[in-house]
Amino acid sequence: MIVIAIDGPAGAGKSTIAKALAKKLNLRYLDTGAMYRAVTFAALTRKLDPSDEFEVAKLASQCVMLINDDSISIDGVDATQAIRGPEVTRAVSVVATNSLVRTELRGRQRRWVSEQGGGVVEGRDIGSVVFPDATLKVYLTASPLVRAKRRVAQSGGDVELIAAEIAERDQRDSSRSDSPLMKTSDSVTVDTSDIPVNEVVEHIEQLVVAKKRNIRESK
Repeated sequence: MIVIAIDGPAGAGKSTIAKALAKKLNLRYLDTGAMYRAVTFAALTRKLDPSDEFEVAKLASQCVMLINDDSISIDGVDATQAIRGPEVTRAVSVVATNSLVRTELRGRQRRWVSEQGGGVVEGRDIGSVVFPDATLKVYLTASPLVRAKRRVAQSGGDVELIAAEIAERDQRDSSRSDSPLMKTSDSVTVDTSDIPVNEVVEHIEQLVVAKKRNIRESK
């Protein structure tokens, strides 16, 4: 089973690159961040306080979540567009620090990959916690300004304000006690600031090919 773990901060290009890579490798794609956003969306829809650990964790454990490469629904509601909105974006880090929610969603992520027979999985703790034995671990990064400009291009807004929000998100994600954003010692760092998406994808594809060859030769 091939599992490609792609981690990195917001705006580094994880989703775009992971989707393209999955298509080239004929693997399924899983955006774990969308799962946390879906739980956040459902909590806000139900008027739950995102910081209410037990109620949000209860919701995460009981909800029905259906995930496809380009869509996600929760309890029968298509949340694909809504989870990218500003309200969810502001609250998702709070939900993502909830250890009970993380435990539940990690289990779902592992089951999903097992059912699919592998995949390209992107998030912030994939190589470090969810799949520590992944076939290949990639840590994508980019300069703060580039990341802010990408977010503005996607959703609009002020570059300086978005940059400040990204920096705050990085701080929360990197300092949380449960599964913080981090680069593992066995991951390959790729800076996407000045490299076209297709070149990044080709580079990672070559890394996958080399990794698979090494695995075969070591048997």
